[in-house]
Amino acid sequence: MDTKKSLLNRMKRIEGQVKGIERMIENEQYCSDILMQISAVRAALNKVSGIILENHAKNCIKQRLSEVDSDDALEELLDIIIKYNK
Repeated sequence: MDTKKSLLNRMKRIEGQVKGIERMIENEQYCSDILMQISAVRAALNKVSGIILENHAKNCIKQRLSEVDSDDALEELLDIIIKYNK
């Protein structure tokens, strides 16, 4: 399965998880159960973003290196990583 299709499938599952959390809140389910589901969504989003960041580092930055100064490309990558980790 290609990366794009895999990422889209992951995002659809995350969407389903978020809708499930909405239902849990509407049904006033136990708070710790809701928090566990939120934690699962966070972990799933972190996995997706990690895959995208890896792809960016392996592919997009390579292309960027051919277009701009290597210091600029590195600065761009570091800026993305810093913003991502906020």
